[in-house]
Amino acid sequence: MPVPAAQDDRSAVTPYPLGLLLAGRRVVVLGGGQVAQRRLPALLAAGADVHLISPSTTPAVQAMGDAGELTWHARGYRPGDLAEAWYVLAATGDPAVNAAAAAEAEAARTFCSRADDASGGTAWTPAQGRQDGTTVAVLSGDPRRSAALRDAVVAGLRDGSLAAAHHRTHRAGVALVGGGPGDPDLITVRGRRLLAEADVVIADRLAPRELLDELGPQVEVIDASKIPYGRFMAQEAINDALIQHAKAGKFVVRLKGGDPYVFGRGMEELLALTEAGIPVTVVPGISSSISVPAAAGIPVTHRGVTHSFTVISGHVAPEDKRSLVDWDAAAKMRGTLVLLMAVERIAAIAAALIAGGRDPETPVAVVQEGTTANQRRVDATLATVAEVVAAEQVRPPAVVVIGEVVGLAG
Repeated sequence: MPVPAAQDDRSAVTPYPLGLLLAGRRVVVLGGGQVAQRRLPALLAAGADVHLISPSTTPAVQAMGDAGELTWHARGYRPGDLAEAWYVLAATGDPAVNAAAAAEAEAARTFCSRADDASGGTAWTPAQGRQDGTTVAVLSGDPRRSAALRDAVVAGLRDGSLAAAHHRTHRAGVALVGGGPGDPDLITVRGRRLLAEADVVIADRLAPRELLDELGPQVEVIDASKIPYGRFMAQEAINDALIQHAKAGKFVVRLKGGDPYVFGRGMEELLALTEAGIPVTVVPGISSSISVPAAAGIPVTHRGVTHSFTVISGHVAPEDKRSLVDWDAAAKMRGTLVLLMAVERIAAIAAALIAGGRDPETPVAVVQEGTTANQRRVDATLATVAEVVAAEQVRPPAVVVIGEVVGLAG
């Protein structure tokens, strides 16, 4: 006769791995501490109807309740609380309460995980990680070993050292992907996953070049700056290339530097593709306007120094009739000014800001090729920045930061 599960030595039992579909199903979590804070996001992401029972919670868990993501019962556990639950997580700080809940779950044939004593429950929570749209879950009797194995598998999938064939249903369309400020590690996980699925990649000059080296030999890589455009404007030619490749049944990634919608013409491309009936996915990227200053030790905001920052394109000079920037208004702002594409017109811009009332002694930093191995920072004031940029031979791409935050790092 088999030994009942409640009486066996579960530390020696091999668990049966299984993925639970919890969307819309009642899940009860006992305890609102650090364990719940770590486990709740995955349960919520699975669509579970989560009921949290705890007299108190961490601020992060309370925020989930305040946002309506879960139902918080601000009291202790009572017998009967687990009725109709599909899954229970017992994570209070009281082993006796966890044991009582586990016993109730056992009687109701509801799977239960105990945070304090894995062998006292009927389910183990695996160490989980995600990469390329895949969940990696590792179970073992040693939680630290499980976590280490999980990390090793995810890292191997991420850097390619763990070979795993990637099969997908072929789809046509375009993804507008922000590649980030330059460091290839700063592309989003979703951006890297879509890049790995591409048949064609049309890349900007400022897109992280190292990412292209990761592509398979079957992927067609097109330098956007070298697309022949004849009677077309360059942007129209890029739009046309995106449309033609997608209509040929290819999945195309338009790889951009920074974020597609921050001076990246992403919306122009989306409108052209939508008009042509091409399905489009937009993947935001880390903008150089905040990441490059941070990489150079400059926060664009800081308590007691500035409560705002403004990002301005400097691709046309202040006196140019095409300029849409109110430079007089910008000069009067007390916050940080972040200028992109402004190196070649920094003399005219600095003069316009000073003329508009900005203090000539305002600190300025210019960060060239931020987040890459070639990053360098030069410092000046608004009055001297044009001279310093010329003397230091600063070249694009570079980000200009104007304001008191420049001096915070000393």
